[in-house]
Amino acid sequence: MTRPQPPSPHALPQVLWIGGPPAAGKTTVARLIARRHGLRWYNADAHTWEHRDRATAAGHPAAIRFEALPRAERWSVPRAELIAMSLHHERGRMIVDDLGALPPAPLIIAEGTPITPAVVATVPGGPAASVWLQPSAEVQRARLRERGLSAGQLTLYRSLVGEIEAEVAEYGARRLVIDGENGIEETVEAVEKIFAEALSRGPVAETGDERARLLRYANRATVAQYEAFFARPWSPGDARTAVHAFACECGRADCRDDIDLAVEDFPAPPDDAASPPVLAPGHHRAR
Repeated sequence: MTRPQPPSPHALPQVLWIGGPPAAGKTTVARLIARRHGLRWYNADAHTWEHRDRATAAGHPAAIRFEALPRAERWSVPRAELIAMSLHHERGRMIVDDLGALPPAPLIIAEGTPITPAVVATVPGGPAASVWLQPSAEVQRARLRERGLSAGQLTLYRSLVGEIEAEVAEYGARRLVIDGENGIEETVEAVEKIFAEALSRGPVAETGDERARLLRYANRATVAQYEAFFARPWSPGDARTAVHAFACECGRADCRDDIDLAVEDFPAPPDDAASPPVLAPGHHRAR
């Protein structure tokens, strides 16, 4: 049975929801749609450590245990404890709270494994524009193999597949099976069709400046994620050596370029007009 969720105080008609287990392609699809249509992209993965800090501050036992365990031991605990320490159920409500604090325009495309049908059902206002990507076992296995995960991480990710599939069935939620037959463009087009009515209504970013601000929001969330990770006493590495592929902030509607940049070299806040944009070679800020 799905864990019951308390009603959300937030009505979020501006949010398009994409859920699904790890390796479903949620991030790639949402990122492309956001850049193509001028949407705000909310990536749940970029808020992982922020959410863990909130849970720890609230005294959540599984969050506290995760931080206290040596890194090698975290992934050798029983399956049920792996799921509990992932905060899979708790983070959904945190995501809703995050989205409720964002500006009402433009549309937001929110994606992440903790976005479940039970979570979306708590949002008042009727059926939401939502879809759950469900990779076949073969597709997920191949994609996870590429990530070089530990046995414990693989156990967690595969366990989440069953939980999410059962919830999608229980709620009669819309799903899109990812079987490897189609490429990313075909998947993006299929999701765009599901969201077509909402995308046609908008609002969306129209100018280069508006698009650039949305790209900076997404890039800044990634920087904050790295910083929160490196702040942990057990964390290896630092912002000087960590390199990430940040989205080009030129603001052109057709730009899909990324820039490999050390996290430490990303422009410091505040993210105002004086902050230099992160640009791909040869690109200029659109207006």
